[in-house]
Amino acid sequence: LLPFLTDYGFMEFVGTTFRNSFRRVFRLPGRSAIDATASWLAAAAVGILITIQQYEKGFYSKRESAVIATNFSITSLPFCVFVVGFIGLEAMFFQVYGTVVLIGLVAAIVVPRLPPLSRIPDEYHPLVGKQIAESTPQGRSLFGHALDEARQRAARGPGPLEFLRTAATHVLDIWFGLLPAVVVVGMAGMALVEFTPLMHWLAWPFVPLLELLQLPEARDAAPTMLVGFFEMFLPAAIGQDIESELTRFVIAAVSLTQLIYMSEVGVLLLRSPIPLNFWNLVQIFLLRTLVALPLAATVAHAIL
Repeated sequence: LLPFLTDYGFMEFVGTTFRNSFRRVFRLPGRSAIDATASWLAAAAVGILITIQQYEKGFYSKRESAVIATNFSITSLPFCVFVVGFIGLEAMFFQVYGTVVLIGLVAAIVVPRLPPLSRIPDEYHPLVGKQIAESTPQGRSLFGHALDEARQRAARGPGPLEFLRTAATHVLDIWFGLLPAVVVVGMAGMALVEFTPLMHWLAWPFVPLLELLQLPEARDAAPTMLVGFFEMFLPAAIGQDIESELTRFVIAAVSLTQLIYMSEVGVLLLRSPIPLNFWNLVQIFLLRTLVALPLAATVAHAIL
C-alpha cells in the first residue's frame, strides 16, 4: 500500500496543507507528516522507506531526510500497546502514550537543532536535484492549491504494472534485506544483555542520573536506557521484572521514543543514500535518550 501514499497525490495534498506550520516548528516540508502517520499506523520501516524514496526523488534535502528518518519514524500504535502491556502497565496505557507523544514532539524540535543533524547540508540528491516548490500562486487559497498539486501528481502516477512492480520491490527488500538483520542484531543484543556484563558497564553513567531523578532500582534500570539501541523491545523485556511501577513507566516511555534501533531503523538507514553513519546514529540515540529521560521522569512523578 506504500505507493498509494506516495505516488498518487496524497503527499502533495498533505504537504501543501501543512507546510507553513511544519516549516515554522520543525523546519521541514509539510509532506513529512505522511512519514510520521505511516509509521504510527503501520511500522517505523514504512516511514523510513517513504523518507528514502522522497529523498531519492528530490523532495527532501539531505538534512530534511536525515531529520525525518530519525525523528518522525515514530513507534506504531499496536507496538506501543504491546510494550505497555508486556511491562505490566496496561491500566496506564493512555498516560504512557500521552507521555510518548509529548516527548516525541519535544525531541523533534530539539534534536534536529543539535549536531550531528544540524550540520548536514540542505543539498538535494545529486542525480535529480530539487523537485519541490513550496510557493502558493497569487489568488489561490492554500486548500485549493493543495488540491491542484494532488491532482497533477495523481495524473502522473504510475500505471497498474509499475504500481505492482514498486510494491513488490518494497516487500522483497524488507523480507530479504531487512529481516535477516533484524534477527541477527536482536539476538546479539539480547545475548549481550543476558550473558555478559557489557551493558551494565556501559550504562554505569546512567545510574547517578536515574538516582538524581529519584527513580527506584536505578542500577537495574540503567541498562534499559542503552539496550534499546539494539532492539526497541529489549528495554521492556529487561525491565518487566523491576518492582517499581514508577521506574517501569519511565522505561516504557523512554524506550518508545528513542526511535533509533539497529535491528530495523538503523539497518535501513545505513543501507540508504541518506547521509548518516553508525556514529551519527549513536549520537542521535543518546541525544533522544537525554531529552526523553527527564521528561518521562517528571511526568511519572506527577502521575504516580
